[in-house]
Amino acid sequence: MTFVAVTPAQADPLDACTPSEGAIVAVDFGPFGGGVERGCDATPTTGYELLHEAGFTTEGTQHDGPAFICRIGLGSGTQYPTTDTESCVLTPPATAYWSYWLASPGQNKWTYSQYGAMDRKPKDGDVDAWVYGGTDIGGTTGKPAFTPDEVRAGGGGTESPDPGGTPTVPAGEINVPAAAAWVEGALTDGERVVDDGADTANYLLTTEAAYALAAADSDSVTLDKVTAFLAAHTDDYAYPAGKDQAPDATAAARLALLAEATEADPHHFGGHDLIADLVDNVCAAGPDSGSPTPGCTAKGDFRNAAYADGQALAVLAVLRAGAVPPAATVERLTQLQCDDGGITSILIRPGENCDGDPATTGLVALALQQAGGRDTAVGNARVYLKKAQREDGSFPGYTGATTGSIYATGYAAQALRSLDDTVQADAAVSWLSRQQLDGGGFGFEEGATDAALYPTAPAMLAGAGTDLFQLTTKKTEPTDPPTTEPPTTQPPTSDPTLPAGEGPDLKKGVAYLTRSSNLKQGQYYVSGAASPRADFGLTIDGAYALAATGLDNDKLRGIIDFLDKGGKDGDGRTLQDWTLTGTKYALGGSIGKAALLAEAVGRDPRSFGGHDLIAALDKAVCTGPSAAPDRSCAAKGSYTNAPSVFSQSLAVMAQLRADEKEAAQEPIAYLESLQHDTGAWPSLIPATGDSEVDSTAMAAMTLDLAGGEKADKAVDKALKWLAGRQLADGGFPGAAGNSVNSAALAVQGLSLDSKEYRTEIAKARKFLASQQNTDGGFRVAKEGQSGSDLRASTQAVSGATGVSFGTLERSLTGTSPQPTPSASSPLIVTPGGNTGGVIDTATDGSGGGALASTGVQIGALVGSAALLVAAGRGTVVVARRRAAAGGRI
Repeated sequence: MTFVAVTPAQADPLDACTPSEGAIVAVDFGPFGGGVERGCDATPTTGYELLHEAGFTTEGTQHDGPAFICRIGLGSGTQYPTTDTESCVLTPPATAYWSYWLASPGQNKWTYSQYGAMDRKPKDGDVDAWVYGGTDIGGTTGKPAFTPDEVRAGGGGTESPDPGGTPTVPAGEINVPAAAAWVEGALTDGERVVDDGADTANYLLTTEAAYALAAADSDSVTLDKVTAFLAAHTDDYAYPAGKDQAPDATAAARLALLAEATEADPHHFGGHDLIADLVDNVCAAGPDSGSPTPGCTAKGDFRNAAYADGQALAVLAVLRAGAVPPAATVERLTQLQCDDGGITSILIRPGENCDGDPATTGLVALALQQAGGRDTAVGNARVYLKKAQREDGSFPGYTGATTGSIYATGYAAQALRSLDDTVQADAAVSWLSRQQLDGGGFGFEEGATDAALYPTAPAMLAGAGTDLFQLTTKKTEPTDPPTTEPPTTQPPTSDPTLPAGEGPDLKKGVAYLTRSSNLKQGQYYVSGAASPRADFGLTIDGAYALAATGLDNDKLRGIIDFLDKGGKDGDGRTLQDWTLTGTKYALGGSIGKAALLAEAVGRDPRSFGGHDLIAALDKAVCTGPSAAPDRSCAAKGSYTNAPSVFSQSLAVMAQLRADEKEAAQEPIAYLESLQHDTGAWPSLIPATGDSEVDSTAMAAMTLDLAGGEKADKAVDKALKWLAGRQLADGGFPGAAGNSVNSAALAVQGLSLDSKEYRTEIAKARKFLASQQNTDGGFRVAKEGQSGSDLRASTQAVSGATGVSFGTLERSLTGTSPQPTPSASSPLIVTPGGNTGGVIDTATDGSGGGALASTGVQIGALVGSAALLVAAGRGTVVVARRRAAAGGRI
């Protein structure tokens, strides 16, 4: 087999990648008469960027835009498959599509990607492959014909990468309680820090002391005293020019972060709305504008921020309050990045000298990651940090430093852990543990003998495994759904066999789903921060989760109103563009999914999003299989362009809940005919012979709603099969491995008979709890990347309640229309339904204000085998298989 290197002018040269630096991607054009082409990305950030930076081009489907990879080409050459064999209007069939495969350093076997290319984060030494053809749902067929070693940088080999010299140090833990005791001893009157020889408090160090105490003990009485002291002196600290003047942005941000970490309200702290005051005082220009504003070095500065850390802290404070920082403030952070990926502590202007340091880089990278949409900048910062780390795990305080800095290592460790670089983060904490002094505190530099507050606080946060965005004193609360407004069908979490605390923290899960950085404009989710397209399927999944828990009906109302009014996103696409209602490409599963949501929240599915979805479903029922090349109808009773059991089930449930029982009879019969003798259902339509947990659970919920002797027997068989698939740790197998998505759906399915399967349900809920991250979100799978995934999180939150989609109900009575941005007025964001913040929404002409540019829409994730959706630089990648990407459609 011949392997060809990609050499377009703008591609990274192949020799820029080595076994320990950069990543390789190989694309097999064999089915089209070509060879295996490979290319390099010296600084990989996502799988999508790897593909494009290596010199390849892609094209999406007409339905989903460039996000859905349908063709791949080399440089300016022909993209395959060509238009005469694939129209790329809708999702290609599972027998002919580009599948995505991965291999880590030292691994010479391919693994089917459980992530879309934009969600995957390649590491140095990784190899990706794209192969045209077909696979089964588990990715056990259709693998590349070449091995990873045959296409690796350097011609193969299994040397493990060591970017920047990955430290190998003994494990070590910081004695956080001892450090907290030292901090308390450094306070005057147990409430403030006073420098030697001074009469007044050092407010900055007092906030550092508060952060340190919050990381150590959520019940600290001393923390309460410190917080009260700072609240009483907010004017002195944050408003030195006068209480009605622009604040010192750094001080206001520090106080806001403290308020957010201690469950206080940053909108009402010390007599000020800190968030509004920050957002209302963003620089429109710098000194070169001719009419400079005091405290401004450039457009996008928070006034009086002075340094990069203040700018980053202000962005984090606004995000933590549930608001969206003005775009210019986030963009300003990227302007501080040097060519090597490091970030300077000075608020420089373009062209000025740039010299980054690990502490600033760590803090700014954390802010950019949480803000979203700056993957390249975050990726470059990550590379810088990994290269800056010394062999002993420490980080230098500045360029040329020969010793480790406690302060820099603390902030770098926080960022690396947030970026899922746990090996490097653990090494940093190990080094910090060896620098802890006998009294519990930390000095500034390696070998210091005198402790100081400034380095002690970031070291303690790193040692506690948290950071300034996640720091909280809030304790885990019972996760049972509220009883004040229960759904018509009670979640099985009220069953005594499902004790509180054994399942995931649903409140934290809902908080993650409704976070402003995830739920854009309070209306929709995106598949990638760089595109203006809403992901309607994911948005509806999120709405299902909110409806199942009832924990944030105001945010649910915002989503529902957005969809009901047509769901026009920042790209001008609407819900109808996703369902294709009224066209020859009408997607039965997508129509059913939207209609089912309308029914669940008391809206009229016959007039939702500007269309009669029930009439559209009735019209979408196939009278028989379509003749090739038309593949819209699989069989009599299937729905048009609904090639999965998941899609079939959603559409049937929507018809039944609309009292269209007669119209649903043939679709029900077809669904019943797909069940295997074992009780399981396949994933695809037409059936491929596989058996899948996710599809079986969905079909069981559907037939439980349909009722009847035949359906009841089918459900009983399905539940027995589901119970038999449970793994020892409570999880369930899915295409992504030990899958969160599969476990959540299994809980919903087994809860149809909660008394019989109470043990299995309890184990599955405990498994889900084990896969929940500190930010409230969930992993895709136990074996996968540790970061939170939106799709998996929507299903985990929804599934953990045990409420069937067939009976899900949530009243929106008592809610009010949520504020939305306009081109002429600021956006008032109301996190949790009771607090607000003002956000600059200067329009870019898209009709949705500046915030509209953060959206992405990806169409039907039809659940058919693993066709991947790609996104990045305006697009995202999502696995066609719901088990891999977390959503069927």
